[in-house]
Order: sequence, then structure tokens, then C-alpha cells
Amino acid sequence: MLPEEQGDAAVQRSERPEFTEITPTAPVAVASHGWRAKCLQRLVRLDLPVPRTVAIPAATVRAIAGGHLPDTGAILAGFGAGPLVSVRPSSENPDWGGPGTMLNIGMNDERHAALAAEHGATVADALYLRFIRAYATHVARLDPDMFDGADGSAEALRAALRAYAQETEEPFPQDPARQLAEVLRSMARAWEGTSARLLRQAKGAPAEAGLGLVVQDMVLGLGRGESGSGVIQFVDPVSGQAQITGRYMRQAQGGDPIAQSEGEIYLTRDPRGPSLEEICPDAFADLLRYGEACRRRLREEMQIEFTLANGRLCVLDAVKVARSSRASVRIAVTLAEDEVISRSDALLRVEPRALSELLHRQVDPRRPRDIFARGIAASPGAAKGRIVFSSDAAQASAARGEPCILVRRETAPEDIRGMHAAAGVLTERGGMTSHAAVIGRGLGLPCVVGASELRFDPRERLLRARDGRVFREGDVITVDGTRGEALVGAVDMLEPALDDTFRTLLSWADAERDIGIRANADSPSDARIARDFLAEGIGLCRTEHMFFQGDRLTVMREMIFADTAEDRAAALARLLPMQRADFTHLFEIMHGLPVCIRLFDPPLHEFLPHSRDGLRELAEALDKPLSDVTRRVEALSEFNPMLGMRGVRLGITLPEIYEMQARAIFEAAIEAARHGRVVVPEIMIPLVSAVREVELVKARIEAVAAAVRTRMGADFSYRLGVMVETPRAALRAGDIAHHAAFLSFGTNDLTQMTYGLSRDDAGRFMSAYVQSGVFPEDPFHTLDVDGVGELLLIGASRGRRARADLTLAVCGEHGANPESIAFCRAAGFNYVSCSPFRVPVARLAAAQLAIVSRMTPENSAELP
Repeated sequence: MLPEEQGDAAVQRSERPEFTEITPTAPVAVASHGWRAKCLQRLVRLDLPVPRTVAIPAATVRAIAGGHLPDTGAILAGFGAGPLVSVRPSSENPDWGGPGTMLNIGMNDERHAALAAEHGATVADALYLRFIRAYATHVARLDPDMFDGADGSAEALRAALRAYAQETEEPFPQDPARQLAEVLRSMARAWEGTSARLLRQAKGAPAEAGLGLVVQDMVLGLGRGESGSGVIQFVDPVSGQAQITGRYMRQAQGGDPIAQSEGEIYLTRDPRGPSLEEICPDAFADLLRYGEACRRRLREEMQIEFTLANGRLCVLDAVKVARSSRASVRIAVTLAEDEVISRSDALLRVEPRALSELLHRQVDPRRPRDIFARGIAASPGAAKGRIVFSSDAAQASAARGEPCILVRRETAPEDIRGMHAAAGVLTERGGMTSHAAVIGRGLGLPCVVGASELRFDPRERLLRARDGRVFREGDVITVDGTRGEALVGAVDMLEPALDDTFRTLLSWADAERDIGIRANADSPSDARIARDFLAEGIGLCRTEHMFFQGDRLTVMREMIFADTAEDRAAALARLLPMQRADFTHLFEIMHGLPVCIRLFDPPLHEFLPHSRDGLRELAEALDKPLSDVTRRVEALSEFNPMLGMRGVRLGITLPEIYEMQARAIFEAAIEAARHGRVVVPEIMIPLVSAVREVELVKARIEAVAAAVRTRMGADFSYRLGVMVETPRAALRAGDIAHHAAFLSFGTNDLTQMTYGLSRDDAGRFMSAYVQSGVFPEDPFHTLDVDGVGELLLIGASRGRRARADLTLAVCGEHGANPESIAFCRAAGFNYVSCSPFRVPVARLAAAQLAIVSRMTPENSAELP
């Protein structure tokens, strides 16, 4: 900074008040003084007995960090002779954290003597020693081990003072103003430190977020009358039910005992012992009244920190009750039903992703966690069971009624049956859009992928953790897919919370949102879940998953090994009634709603075994020589199967497959209609790159439709669309739209092809890329609006120009992310589609976006 600039800055600082006493009318704001200062002012306005408090704004704290100390003598002047004060952090957002609270500033030899005369030497020694420890550790930066083991006696106090003097080469400071200045400097510099800056940025704070500080008169919680300290809240933090919880300790400060006392007692009447309600009924009644006042006027469930000094009640602070996801929903709904807040406010107070925790069992947060591996939280919920290393073992375990956790290096399509049988999945490799993650979310199966610190040894059938622990098949573990952790043993669980408050919140969300929410559902069971969660139809039904079930896999393999079109048709004729039954069941469940069915997509090799034992079993099933089977499997193998013979390329090369599926869809629609279940099926062509592909498939489907109408003597309607998964399809959307009623963007493959990244392998280096700033976020987790998003905008614009009534949708795994929904709303998309268990998340996120878009500066101002 230039000299003249330094002078200007000094003038600006002199004009800005260095501190402000908190009164009902003081100019205190969250942006300048932080949330705690503003909350304390609100408590003062409510006429709660708050001790004298001074707020130091963030601008002053930033100057303190730079070496410009305020007039601490002036700050302390209003606290009387021999002041004792505390300093607490007050960042703009409580979630951003901050340095720890410092108590008993002003404690010195003189104040120690006065306290000893009033409360006894034991109490005075304990208070002085506590302050010396805290000051030495956090301000003088001395080794805390120097003060360990001190018992609070007079000798321990003298030893602490000697140790401080020896280490700092000066006596312990006696001037309260100096003590306060050094505490303020220490806290300001701690906030500006690199580690603290990175930590709060990880919590969403701006890089230059400021810190306010609050200086408050100490109320010691000591005296011959009823004295002590405690906290009280009026809801259970786990369930959100109305319930008085907290703690109160007699003759204590900040929850820690100071003098010999009866220790912690109950807040409310309890047959097991004395309670604050009985001992000090007037103070307890005041706490109840203050809690209700906070709830009504601050429009929140608050936890109140209080102190009693000779029966006199003081409120030191109030913070929003920390709460679980299920408690968050119940509290928001209850506040709205009690007309404390509006329904819109209630919707905005619940984090959409938190709803995922309510849909599944969760690890009880009150229980200890022995973590042996961490990975990517790919599918929320928790499950416990015995380790199994194969799909066959998982199915055998399920047949015995024993829950199991399927552990694989990475899952493949042939693991579908094992995943259906397992209670949870843990993989060494994979990312958010890997096979295990996508299928896990679709099934509502707790799943942790990319646990790269694990070493899976399939030959020895064991799992090695980074810390050296070994787990074998049959050992019990718990998978926490919400936090991406694998735990040792069976951990206590909380059951799902799909209660009336959950459904009430989502009904309010549906009244607000302005974009459709569909579900990706591959089976009747998925469809039932989607229907229960009030999805507005199915946006993606991946038909290939139906072929991995039961005897269908064998017939599918017969079709793959067929040498002629006639033989393929014969095998497909056996699959036809199975597909028709699936679709009929699907249409019955989703009657009255749209069902979008994606035609066969994966490469054929995914249906074939690759192990020696699997090849031998297949040879026996097909009655063919093992050598012939092995050669055919090798011939079908591809160097890059995800870019090879799959999707529409299969449909054109082997048209019998799509013709069978179209016939099954149409016959199922007729059958469902005969039973009063009317559905207009949507048929989606996957992996399109050229308009000619659409023309060829469309012609064959129309021919099948005509044949079915003639043969069955019944009419039906359907819509034909395209799944946009390649960059070229997005760029040529205008041409494609002439032949399609809808375009549904499959952002999983579109992201993969746009970046040239394997979604299954990117997890190995993605964290390093994000940490290095190459990508702001994992593009398979959060939609890349700059690259992939631009392709969506181009495709949507060109498609709509060619066909004004074109339906636009996103059906990739990004569909439930609030950021993706915001993008789709702004781009004019009709709906997003996501896994069934993410439908509630998407419904709430869409409602929040609609509410925020209507807000004005007046109705978004800070609370009173």
C-alpha cells in the first residue's frame, strides 16, 4: 500500500466505530458484526436479561489482524472496576465456525484475591488457573502439556504462573486491557490463518469472509444461593419432537464445575434426582418463557445458554438448535403449522439433499463409529451385514435370510442380481456415475464406491484396510452411504422417517415448483417407489436391466450366440412375453402418467461371462463346445465398448431386438388399456449421433405399430423421442427434432464424451483435479454448465426452433441436483428425471428455486 493510501485507510478507520455496545437501537447488522452480535441484540430487544455486551465489527477485527489494536481500555470502561469478560466469535454465518470462546479475561492477582475473599480460595484458584491455561495455550502459544495434570490447588496455580514466566521470559500479564488486546489479536489472526481460511471456504464461506467479535460481561455461576450454568432447548435434536433437553451444573462456568458441588442435575422434574424446575421454579419458568419468545420472535428453535448467580438468571447467548435432517423437517413444518413462519420459509429451511437421509435407515449419530475405510457417498442410507465377495454369495445369503454387504473391486452388469440381494455395496473403485453408484441409487441401496484405501484380494477372499486390519468373508461390517464410510461391526440404526411431516413438506413443495419431476425406474418395484414419492411419470426405463433377471439371461445369451436372423428372432420370441409382462405391470402401476422406455442400449458382451467357470457353465447351457463359446465371447469383446457396438448401433445392425421391444411395448399398452390403465408410452432411441439413425429406427417402429394395431384390432398412441448422449446429437438437435417428439439429455454419457473421461475410472484422480482447481467440481456429480451445459443449451435451442412443441428433459444422474434443476428451469426444460429415491430431493429443490426466483429484496431481508 502506498503511503497516501495508508493515510486514507487510517482516516477511514478513525471514522468507523471500533466497537458498539449492544442495545436495542445500536447499529448492529449481520453483514458487519456477525450473526452472534445480531442475535444478542434481538435477545436484548426481547427484554431478556443479557449481560452487558460490546460488538466489534469485522472491519475492526481485520485491522487488529494487521496490527492496529483498538482502545481496549475504552472497551472495558463500561464493565466496571476489576472487570471479567469473555470474547466469542461472531462470523456472518454460524456454519463458518471461528476461533474458540475465551473466558475470564481480566483475571489477575488482584481479582484472584477478591474472589478468594468472596467465594473461597479453592474457587479463586480454579478460575485463575483455568484462565492461565487458556491464555498460555491460545494467546502465548505455549505447549499445553506444560499445564496438564494441574489439580486446581494453590500450588498448581503458582506452578502455572512460574511456567508461564519461564517460557515467555515475563510475568503473566496483569493489565485486563492488555489481556483483552492480546486475546483479540490472537483470535483475529487465527481467523485469517491459511488453515482456517481453507476450512471455512470448504463450508461455503467467501474467501474474504470477515469475523466479528463479541465482548461480554462474565457471570460466574457462583454464590451461596442457587448458582450454576447450563443450556436448554425445547426440541429433541434427533427427532425434532417437542422436548426439553439440555444440562445444568451447579456452581459451574460454561458447563464445567468450579467449586465442590452436587454437579449436574436434571432440568425438569425427574424421579432419579433433583431438578432445576424444583430447586429454582421461578428461573425455570422464565427459561420456558424466554424459549417461547425466541421461537416466536426469532422464528426458530433456539438453544439458550444461561447462568444463575445467587438465583439471578442471565441469558448469555442463544443459537439455533443443532439438528439432524429428520429434526430439520419436523421443526420447519411445525413452525409453519403454528404460523410462526410461512410455508415458503419452511421449504427454504430444509436442505434438499438432507431429505435423502429420511428415506433410508441411517447410522445413529449418537453412537461411536469405528471407521476402517472412506470413499464416495454414492447412494445414501446405511446397512449392516456379513461381507460377501460375489453375487452368488449375496443371493445365497439372502436365501438364508441373512443381510450381507456385497464387496467388489467394481461392479458390472452381471452383479445386478447380487446387488438386489445385498443390503449394501462397497467397492474399491468407481465414482458418482459408476455402475455401482447408479444402480445403488436406483435401488435405494446404501453404497460406498471409490474406497481406494482398501485392497480387495479376490483370490484370498479378504479385504485389507489401510490401517492393516483384515476382513474376511462372513465378517460383519456397516456401510454408511450417506457419509461414504465403512464401519467395523454392526452399528445401531435410525429407521426411515417418512412420516406425516415429511409428506406435508413435499405437498407444499409441489404447490410451489414449476418444473416436472420424473423418476428413472427399471422395474415394477422401482415404479412403485416412484409412484409413492409422487413422481410425475417415468423419465427413463432402462430395459436392459430386465434381461439380467432369472432365466432371461440364458435366453438373452442364446440370442447373442444365434448365427442367423431367424435364430435370433426365435430367441427374441421367447423374450417377448417376458418384456410384455414387465411393461404391462409397469403401465398398471403408472397409469395416467407418462412412461419413457429407452430401447436396448448396452454392448452385448455385458451379458456374457468372462471367468473360466462362467464360460464353462454357458457352454453347458448352450450345449456348445467350450472352445466355440470362448471364441465367440472374445469376438464380441471391444477395445472401448462404451463407444462401440451399443445403443442405436445395435438397433440398426440387429433390428430384431428393437422390433421385439416395440411390439412388447405396444401389446402391453393395449393390455393395460383393456383393464382401464391408460398410458401413452414414450419410446426413446439411445446413443444417437446422426439423423439417419433416427429415421431408420422410426420407420421400423412405425411398421411394428401398424402390424400390432392390425393384428390386435386395437388402437393406441405413443411418442417417439431421442436420448441425447453424444455431443453431435446435441449439435444436430434441429435435424433430429423433425423426427422426435422429445429430446431427453442423458448427462452421464454426454459428460463422459464431452470430457473424454471414463465415468467409472475418473474417481481415481478426480479429487486431485478438484483440489488443484482443474475442475471446480466433479463433473459427474455436478453438471458442468460451461461445457456440457452449453451443449444442452445449443441442443434445446436448435430443437425448439425446428419444433416448437418439442419436450425437453434431463434424465442423467444430475437430474436431482439443485444446481442442475436451476439450469434446466432457466433453459425452459419441461422436466428432470432422477432415481426414485431422489425424487423427493428434486421436488424440494425445484420448489426452493421457484420461491427464490419470486423473492424481492424486501421479503428476503434479514429476520427481525
